[in-house]
Amino acid sequence: MTDSRSTALLTDHYELTMLQASLRDGTADRPSVFELFARRLSGGRRYGVVAGVGRALDALADFRFGDAELSFLREAQIVDADTLDWLADHRFSGTIWGYPDGEIYFPQSPVMIVEGTFAECVLLETMLLSILNHDSAIATAASRMITAAGDRPCIEMGSRRTQEQAAVAAARAAYIAGFAATSNLEAGRTYGIPTTGTSAHSFTLVHDSEREAFEAQISALGPGTTVLVDTYDVAEAIRTAVDLAGGELGGVRLDSGDLVSLARSVRQQLDDLGATKTRITVTSDLDEYAIAALAVAPVDGYGVGTSLVTGSGVPTSGFVYKLVSRADDDGQMVSVAKKSADKVSVGGRKYAMRRLGPTGRAQAEVIGIGSSPDHDANDRPLLVELVRDGKRVHTDSLEDARARLQASLAELPASARRLSKADPVLDTIYQEMDS
Repeated sequence: MTDSRSTALLTDHYELTMLQASLRDGTADRPSVFELFARRLSGGRRYGVVAGVGRALDALADFRFGDAELSFLREAQIVDADTLDWLADHRFSGTIWGYPDGEIYFPQSPVMIVEGTFAECVLLETMLLSILNHDSAIATAASRMITAAGDRPCIEMGSRRTQEQAAVAAARAAYIAGFAATSNLEAGRTYGIPTTGTSAHSFTLVHDSEREAFEAQISALGPGTTVLVDTYDVAEAIRTAVDLAGGELGGVRLDSGDLVSLARSVRQQLDDLGATKTRITVTSDLDEYAIAALAVAPVDGYGVGTSLVTGSGVPTSGFVYKLVSRADDDGQMVSVAKKSADKVSVGGRKYAMRRLGPTGRAQAEVIGIGSSPDHDANDRPLLVELVRDGKRVHTDSLEDARARLQASLAELPASARRLSKADPVLDTIYQEMDS
């Protein structure tokens, strides 16, 4: 069977060589527990946002070694014939627990726990890491931008600044974080995210005059459209746009210059011309800091591109995927952990809970080793079952993820919303429940 959607080769070579070696020495079928977590929050962030879980589950459903994949492995002599036979019949049959899309995470949070045989768990390492490292970095940056924007909407428009499939994933992550819409049509088709867009400078330049360009846009899209007014002279462009659309002009977009002072002068001019309901949207390489600086300006919304799709300087979440428990020769599960300097991991199957105070404010991330940590009536378990016996059981929507993030942010101390670099706003506490 050839399946063009197969995700089986979205992996690293060494995972298949480990598979081959473990099949030969008999450890391939050893029950194992792998954990995906971050040792620290990259970039001095105060919290992280989980995103990409739904995409990872979609990718898992297509993790099949069909004829095309097996032919490549055979011709490239990646693995031997016995391993190819094993891969041809492979279907993940284990269980996965994790933090769902939109949940907040901190250092050492067990964002995903994969349980099964060593062979089937190790094969998923690169695929899971590539999705969650990217999407969570974008969602974390986007959440900071939404915080800086307050009640003003943000539009994701970074498709031209990243790889084409990453652009779709970035739009999904930004939407989870609270962005109102995306410019990317594939993200609209695939995930149902609202899409928006009007024109670029080239549309104005292709016409003999700015008036002709605005006339064409308003004729085609209606007076409620948003026109780009900084191709030539901003003040003249606004006069022309209002002359053509009147007070019904939907919006103007500013893409260059001193945006704070320019927005003030534009707002004044629009009001003087009677276009009091015309909205002002600003773009131009915005990040969370630029958005925060624009809080004093009469701006109605933001379009964010490059900084968003690159994680605003933090393009990866730093997640790792480590074996934390496995069966011994007697079939008993034992903790295992890496001890390398600066890369220490904590062994044992984890259970995570957010400790909440009497008012519902989060106080700590508490992780039990071996069983669930102690908790009281209002503490909140964080792990949900995603896959059971190889079958997906978690089907939350993007709207569920958006609501989850808002609720999780509301639990955090107020300092979580500050943009300056600092330690995580919650400490991670381990409770070792049994050996």
